[in-house]
Amino acid sequence: MIASIALPTGVLLEGSLALLKRAGIADLASTVGRRLLVEENGVRVVLVRPSDVAAYVDYGAVDLGVVGKDQLWESPGAHYELLDLHFGGCTMVLAVPEGSPLQGPETWPPTLRVATKYPVTTNAYMDALGQTVEVVRLHGSVELAPQVGLVDAIVDLTATGRTLKENRLRVVAEVGRSTARLIANQASLKTRGEPIQELVGRVRGAVR
Repeated sequence: MIASIALPTGVLLEGSLALLKRAGIADLASTVGRRLLVEENGVRVVLVRPSDVAAYVDYGAVDLGVVGKDQLWESPGAHYELLDLHFGGCTMVLAVPEGSPLQGPETWPPTLRVATKYPVTTNAYMDALGQTVEVVRLHGSVELAPQVGLVDAIVDLTATGRTLKENRLRVVAEVGRSTARLIANQASLKTRGEPIQELVGRVRGAVR
């Protein structure tokens, strides 16, 4: 049986493909746009949504996966996190409208209403601060929510801060920093150690 790895579509895909090429695992630049499953050099590469990578790994559909740390915060799962791949860096922040009186945690109301795509991460962060929070889960752009009075603040990822500035939002707290990570299925590591460790070794060398 060949080894398999799931890559995320979206912002981490370019870095993931470059990593596989540097590692000598697969060069998929010319084929990945047309196909979601490619086999090359004894490795099966599957393209899935970023939020689905951990599920593919946890349930054994693939041996390895590349996924943002932000997704792992939301879906801890049963996988092993093996490597920080040092690309796709971004920061999860709490942001409020420019005119909001809210600053640090000492200025937050007894119950803070927050819009986010990351409810698990948001709740965990607020629990650690002892802050009561009402989470409004949104699936689209969250930047509009505080501007129309739906929430006090948002929790979202930002790489440059440009979108926040364009929507007249400012950061009042940093929730965490995210980069791409390599994760592995637990059973794959135990039962198919040699081919999987070879792949992991190649990836580790490419990261270095």
